[in-house]
Amino acid sequence: MRLSVKQITGLKVLLHLAGLLPFLWLVWAVNNGGLSADPVKDIQHFTGRTALKFLLATLLVTPLARYAKQPLLIRIRRLLGLWCFAWATLHLTSYATLELGINNLALFGRELTTRPYLVLGIISWTILLALTLTSTQAAQRKLGKRWQLLHNFVYLVAILAPIHYLWSVKIISPQPVIYALLAFALLAWRYKKFRQWWR
Repeated sequence: MRLSVKQITGLKVLLHLAGLLPFLWLVWAVNNGGLSADPVKDIQHFTGRTALKFLLATLLVTPLARYAKQPLLIRIRRLLGLWCFAWATLHLTSYATLELGINNLALFGRELTTRPYLVLGIISWTILLALTLTSTQAAQRKLGKRWQLLHNFVYLVAILAPIHYLWSVKIISPQPVIYALLAFALLAWRYKKFRQWWR
């Protein structure tokens, strides 16, 4: 049975809750001692992981809609992408403000030159910003064929973001590896498309 428009609307409400509730938990944890002895790192990793979850969910929509024969699922892809960008922005903001200091742009510039994983993070965030700004139907009509070309860069983010996470942790743990494997699987699922591009 195919999902109805009403069911998709209900699903969107649930996805908004999925994007908002982790933020409310984070606020609670910050104010009630729910974090570890290094709360700054906890905040950075939590926001980064949440952004990655929404990125993976965004990539999952198209194959799920195709193989489950639920074409209306495509309507939730934009919402997931917007939440991905929101959490990626929280991730970047937490690093810039809590780790470096809000007015220390010079230090941030130096960090970029000495920490290559930050370059991957900034590239990923910049691409997500471009995708967010052009996510409307008006932008799609204006850009025409270039819109799809631009939004294909989400696949580059799916490569860079997990590497950014793997590179940022001092000790390799299962969690970043799992995210990287999931991203690889979702990209491998699209091997036919990539093969066509290569040809």
